[in-house]
Amino acid sequence: MISFSGISKQYGRQILFVDASFQLNPGDKVGLVGPNGSGKTTLFRMIVGEESPDEGEVSVPRKMTVGYFRQDVEEMAGRSVLDEAIAGSGRLGDLHHELEALQNAMSDPAQAGDMDRILARFGEVQEEYDHAGGYGLEAQAREVLGGLGFDEERVDGDVGALSGGWKMRVAMARVLLGRPDVLLMDEPTNHLDIESIIWLEAFLKSLPGALLMTSHDREFMNRTVTRIAEIDGGEITAYSGNYDFYERERAVREANREAAYARQQAMLAKEQRFIERFAAHAAKAAQVQSRVKALEKIEKIELPKKRRVVRFDFRPPPRSGDQVVVLEAVSKAYPSTASGTGGRRVVHDHLSVTIRRGERWCVMGKNGAGKTTLLKMVAGALAPDSGEVKLGASVRLGYFAQQALDVLDPDLTIEEQLQKDFPQESIGVLRNLAGAFQFSGDDIDKKIRALSGGEKTRLVMAIMLLNPPNFLVLDEPTNHLDLATKEMLIDALRDFEGTLLFVSHDRAFLRALSNRVIELGGESGTDAAPHLYPGSYVEYVARTGHEAPGVHS
Repeated sequence: MISFSGISKQYGRQILFVDASFQLNPGDKVGLVGPNGSGKTTLFRMIVGEESPDEGEVSVPRKMTVGYFRQDVEEMAGRSVLDEAIAGSGRLGDLHHELEALQNAMSDPAQAGDMDRILARFGEVQEEYDHAGGYGLEAQAREVLGGLGFDEERVDGDVGALSGGWKMRVAMARVLLGRPDVLLMDEPTNHLDIESIIWLEAFLKSLPGALLMTSHDREFMNRTVTRIAEIDGGEITAYSGNYDFYERERAVREANREAAYARQQAMLAKEQRFIERFAAHAAKAAQVQSRVKALEKIEKIELPKKRRVVRFDFRPPPRSGDQVVVLEAVSKAYPSTASGTGGRRVVHDHLSVTIRRGERWCVMGKNGAGKTTLLKMVAGALAPDSGEVKLGASVRLGYFAQQALDVLDPDLTIEEQLQKDFPQESIGVLRNLAGAFQFSGDDIDKKIRALSGGEKTRLVMAIMLLNPPNFLVLDEPTNHLDLATKEMLIDALRDFEGTLLFVSHDRAFLRALSNRVIELGGESGTDAAPHLYPGSYVEYVARTGHEAPGVHS
C-alpha cells in the first residue's frame, strides 16, 4: 500500500531518518510514536507529498485517497458548520456544493437566459450525486458532528463563530466524512471531551481503510490501534500489538540487547587481553593478527537509548482544615444562544457539595453540563448567581485552566521565568524541576513566546507544583502533554497530600487519581440533579455501566 524504502531525511544538523523503511498495509491501524522532534509529522507530510526524503523512496498508489487531520486549522467562515464539514468529503462534497450553487442559479432571474445549460448540468450532477449515495451525506455529517459533540443548534450555526477548539472538531469531521483509503491523524484527542473520544474510538475501529495516527492518550491508542511504529534514532521499528504491548515488548528487546551488549563486551575484553599479552611474542604473531582482523570485522552492539525521566520530589503542601470548600445551594445560568428564545440556560440549580481534606473529586458531565463553570466558581474566577461558595480554614488554592498560560511572560526564557517566580531557589533546584517536566539541556534557554501549547502547559504545572497549594483545581491539565510528562504528573499527584478537584478527558488520569465522582446532569446526562459517587472513577464505571455520561460501555 504505502511504503517507505530506505529513506533518509535531515534538516541542517538534525537527522530524522537514516535508511529507514516501513509499510502501511490495507486496513492497518497503526499508532506512530517517538520523542518530540523525532519526525512523526515529517512522515505524515511525506505521505501527502508536502515533503520529500533526501534519499530513498516514498510510494503512494496514485488512485489512493488520503485524509490528513492536522493540528493547524485553516480559516473557516461564511458557511454553516454542516456545510463546512460536508466540504471535506471528497468528490461527494464537491457535488453537494455544486448542486447548491445550481439551485441558487435556477432561482436567479439574472441567469434566466442560461437556464438550459444550468438545468442540463443540474441533471448530470444530481445523477452522479444520487448514484454515489450523496443524499445520505447530510445525515452522515450530522451523525459525525453529533459524535464530536455538536448539538443541532451549533450544527446549523455559523462556523466562523466557533472557537479554535470547535473549529478543530469541524476539521476532523471533514476528514472523517471523506472516508479516505488512508487516514492520517495527528493528536486527534487534543480538543475532544471524553464522550467524543469514546465515539471516535468506535468510528475509527469501524473504518475499512488504513489508519496512521499519533496520540498522547494511552487508552485511546490501546483501543484503536493493532500495530505500533516507533521512530527513534533515525529508524522506524514496527511492533505488532497495541501501546501496552509495545511498551512490554520494547522493554524485553532492550533487556535482550543489553544482555547481548554485555556478552559482546566481555568477549571483546578477553580478545583484547590476548592481543595485548602476546603482541610481542613472535610464536603467537599469526594468532594475534588473526584476532585483530576478526575484531575489526565484528559489528559492535550499541546499548539501547534510555528515555531519561527526571524524578522530582515535590514538597508536601501545608495542611488545610477538614472542610476544604462548601458549595451551598449554588445556581448559575447563562443567556440562551437559541435564536429568538431570549431566555437563560440554567447550568447549576441549587447545587450543594462539601469537599473534605484528602478527597480527589473528578467532575463528569456532557458538553454544557457546567464542568468548567463549577471549577471557576470554586476557584473564585466566576461568581454564582445565587448561593455561596466558602473556602475552609488554611486553604491555599491553585487553579489551572488553559487561560493559566497567560501568566507566563513571553519575553522571558524558561529559566528566567522560573527565577522570576522563585527568586529564593537555587539554579540546581529549578533545573531539576524543569527536567522533571521534560525541559532539559538547552530547552531552558527557549523563549516562552516560542513554546508550543504543550510546553507552556508543562511549565505552568511545574510552577504550580514546586511549592504546591493544598487544594488543586485543575481543568483539563493533561491537554497537549506527551505520555512521559502525563505519567510523571500522575505520579506526582498520586503522592500529593492535599485535595483535588479536576476535569479530565484522560481515562488513565481519571483512574489513577479520583476517589470521588460528581456527575453533572445526572446519570442520563440530561438536566437531572447531579449525582455524587463516594468512590473512584473505576467504581463509578462499574456501578453506572458507562465511562462518561450517556456513553454506555
